[in-house]
Amino acid sequence: MISVIIPVYIREKDVDKSLFGKNRLDVFDICLASLVNQSYKDFEVVVVDDESEIDLKQITDKYKDKFNRFIYHRIPHSGANKARNTGFEISSGRYVIFLDADIKMRSDMLEKLYQALDNNSQVSYAYSRFIYGFKKFKVGRFDEERLKRMPYIHTSSLIRREHFPGFDENIKRLQDWDLYLTMLERGYKGVFIPEYLFKIYTQGSMSQWIPAVFYKKPFNMFLPKFIKQKQDKYHQAMEIIKSKHRL
Repeated sequence: MISVIIPVYIREKDVDKSLFGKNRLDVFDICLASLVNQSYKDFEVVVVDDESEIDLKQITDKYKDKFNRFIYHRIPHSGANKARNTGFEISSGRYVIFLDADIKMRSDMLEKLYQALDNNSQVSYAYSRFIYGFKKFKVGRFDEERLKRMPYIHTSSLIRREHFPGFDENIKRLQDWDLYLTMLERGYKGVFIPEYLFKIYTQGSMSQWIPAVFYKKPFNMFLPKFIKQKQDKYHQAMEIIKSKHRL
């Protein structure tokens, strides 16, 4: 069985903002609906509410009878990694996937990921390409040296339960990179599926519209201030991860 663990935190102001008529609550609904439509049926759903400011039961109550096992669990606001670890403790599947609440899965996503692990007993997790807003991330095959240089594998991969080390709750950014580096240090590797198995709703994040070249000197001088600040935080987060893993 697969445990699908969904950490979710929605603020009141997130419901006021929308992209193409969809707000964060709408997208959470879409996420759960995409699970109903999965071709692979042997899974449980664990929603961990990180003390959202609105009542999520208006959405979760719609789905509690649509799965073999559905758990809704609310915790004091503690951040995504605490919510993920809590979901893992509650779950019971042989495989786990941490699904962000802004993801719409392709109907065969769980099936494809499961088959990849079933056909590759020597690997610990399976991951795929994905679409972020309108941008396609091709990602690429598993490469240890590339993983040491940069984050390129999304959090939503399918992981063998016994190989999951837990998320570091002190890490606030690039949690996925930290997770896969920790697994690599323990000898755990991944397998790549060259298909776009899920889409992430971006809620209008402007950074997705800017080509990567503009993040490099001298072009980055033309970036808006708030994007420059986001860029600085990203590089600071990278340095924290590199220091932790001695890269």
